[in-house]
Amino acid sequence: MYPRHFISLLDLSGDEFRNLITRGIALKNNRDPDYQPLKGKVLAMIFEKSSTRTRIAFETGMSHFGGTALFLSPRDTQLGRGEPLQDSARVISSMVDGVMLRTDKHETVTTFAQYSSVPVINGLTDLQHPCQLLADMQTYFEHRGDIQGKTVTWIGDGNNMCHSYIHAATVLDFTLNIACPSAYQPIKSIVDAAGARVRFFDTPVAAAEDAALVVTDVWASMGHEDEQKQRELAFKGYQVNADVMNAAQNDALFMHCLPAHRGEEVSAEVIDGAQSVIFDEAENRLHAQKALLEFLLCKKF
Repeated sequence: MYPRHFISLLDLSGDEFRNLITRGIALKNNRDPDYQPLKGKVLAMIFEKSSTRTRIAFETGMSHFGGTALFLSPRDTQLGRGEPLQDSARVISSMVDGVMLRTDKHETVTTFAQYSSVPVINGLTDLQHPCQLLADMQTYFEHRGDIQGKTVTWIGDGNNMCHSYIHAATVLDFTLNIACPSAYQPIKSIVDAAGARVRFFDTPVAAAEDAALVVTDVWASMGHEDEQKQRELAFKGYQVNADVMNAAQNDALFMHCLPAHRGEEVSAEVIDGAQSVIFDEAENRLHAQKALLEFLLCKKF
């Protein structure tokens, strides 16, 4: 039997996604220190990219569940010395119960999963960031209920977060309005697969009209820092500010996966304002990932 992996939100059905959200909320509100379903289990965490929320959430989640998390970087393993990825996947997965990778190339995760004998989790790639969407959607459900049929607005870079929002729109059945510079739009094949659920707008204000949730990310994501000045020029006019939020619904929420640059992609007035739920969103990385670990490692599917 092949293990169940979590590489993309498209690996989940709508019911499974909603069940993960419900379970994450339950784990958040009712922590039982005696509930240790992963006692004796080990999660290998492979980081090619630095991390705050991903690492803390997975390590803490494994600890809460009685398990152990191993931090592995290319400096610490043969992965950084040219060992074939398929060999590393076979060896590492033979000794642990699950593997989480946070890496540059999406193909690294898909190849690792192909040769792994245990569940593989995508902790972030240059193409997708599905774990963040578990937390974002849990946060929305906590504050506003089911997101089905709602309008969500993405403003800024058509990056890995944008791609995962497109996938979330597909799985949870909401409409995603996107406003981004023409040179930084999401990958066409990902957009096309979502069909009519994705719509593009020329300005952030137009995209935010009647939105229940407004989301953005930094203009220069990890790995693109050398393009900061170029991107500042390209994204001028794509800031989430009071004008954008005023175009959305009166009770619209604002989210950002963090870290954020106040005064660039979002004004301080918005990110520190009453509609912002960024810290609930950040905390929910822990609870959503605990639900995911339980789902995969306890085979609750």
